[in-house]
Amino acid sequence: MDLNAEVDHLVRTSQSWIPMIMQYSSRVLLAVLTLAIGWWLINQLTRRVGKLLAIRSVDLALQSFISNIANIALKVMLVISVASMIGIETTSFVAALGAAGLAIGLALQGSLANFAGGVLILLFRPFRLGDWIEAQGVAGTVDAIQIFHTVLRTADNRTVIMPNGPLSNGIITNTNRQPTRKILYNVGVDYDADLKKAMDILLEFGNDPRVLQDPAPDASVTTLGDSSITLQLRLWTNTSDLGGMTNRLNLEVRDRLREAGIDIPYPQRVIRVVQENSSPASS
Repeated sequence: MDLNAEVDHLVRTSQSWIPMIMQYSSRVLLAVLTLAIGWWLINQLTRRVGKLLAIRSVDLALQSFISNIANIALKVMLVISVASMIGIETTSFVAALGAAGLAIGLALQGSLANFAGGVLILLFRPFRLGDWIEAQGVAGTVDAIQIFHTVLRTADNRTVIMPNGPLSNGIITNTNRQPTRKILYNVGVDYDADLKKAMDILLEFGNDPRVLQDPAPDASVTTLGDSSITLQLRLWTNTSDLGGMTNRLNLEVRDRLREAGIDIPYPQRVIRVVQENSSPASS
């Protein structure tokens, strides 16, 4: 009798639990299936993102970082979604995660700004390794582009580490970006000088093999100053030849003009002295 009662009790209990087990088993099965498929899709997506960044020649460190961050973020979202499918309350977890993210963001806002600037620099490449740039009051050769900082080497061989946040938000002058550069060379001559002859002498420097002939060299009068007339010579060279050609002009222009009897006057200032008559002595 007791045995039959226990069997009846087990049957009634199982009848009440079977629908619940079926319901939760279907949820768990769907959640596991969703997790497996979602995990596979996320891996495929992040792999495609990495290939796309590689095609755009994005820095290798940035490729790995972006792919890993995207992979982790998507998988966290997937796990939260799967947990909610099973019936686990995720609202408090998401709120705690958001609060933690906000606290970390406030604590590291300077570093995050530098990180964002580094990502922009590595993505859009306003300069590359080996370029000579001027930014934030510093000029130098780019030795390294890192996530948080850019390393410059100045002309006197100093190392300057610049935060990427201000660097990406400021004005950057890249002197190596263009394949050719224009030289604007100004020289002052005396008012008595033969201007046509002086310009012909300047244009002779356009025969240097480092000077491009298209656009052709050009010279003109630009300013009638207080003590001299300013002539300007305009030459186009390859960027790599700019320094050498400018140095030649600095060394030879003065001597060539002097040989032709054309003076480069010193700056002059006329001082007029007025002497006041002394007042007659009182008797």
